[in-house]
Amino acid sequence: MVFIADYGAGNLRSVVKAFEYLGIRTVVSSDPSKLTGHGKVLLPGVGAFGQAIASLNASGFSEALLEFIDKGGQLFGICLGMQLLLTESEEMGDNKGLNLIPGKVLRFRSETVKIPQIGWNSVDQQKESVLFRGVPDHSFFYFVHSYYCLPDSPDYIAATTRFAGKNFCSAIEKNGIFAVQFHPEKSSDAGLQVLKNFAGC
Repeated sequence: MVFIADYGAGNLRSVVKAFEYLGIRTVVSSDPSKLTGHGKVLLPGVGAFGQAIASLNASGFSEALLEFIDKGGQLFGICLGMQLLLTESEEMGDNKGLNLIPGKVLRFRSETVKIPQIGWNSVDQQKESVLFRGVPDHSFFYFVHSYYCLPDSPDYIAATTRFAGKNFCSAIEKNGIFAVQFHPEKSSDAGLQVLKNFAGC
């Protein structure tokens, strides 16, 4: 079973429906105390970093997630949920994240490419990864974002994607922490396999 954190900034319906399609049970809750007893948590995210981290802090999920990881739980961040795992973001000013992944969230800058990135793009696997088991390298996934993650260490980077003249980190996997910048729930068979891999790992 996968616990889905409802902190007011997630695209919950499509994620739940994707797991239902796969026959995987989920529980959606806005109560961080109910994390107890679960081994897997999904942190979705749609919107702006500053508002989302404020909501996580106010709801008590920030503290609960840090404790959850400290006790060996597995966490999967999607899109903004991935960015929240890093140390800080420049979106809406300087905002502190959960600092589970040392690094920064930066805005794409380009004079030739329209930002945000909206649509399908190739994901290039950088190491053997639980998330991408059974997923061919260079598979296409669906993205919607103006900011990208820059981890301090390449050890965290499971995959990269090229956009706006740079290869950015599009997937993270390290020590029970998983995250993707794309939306697996909107990415057809490849995305469903990523969700299945997390639920089954």
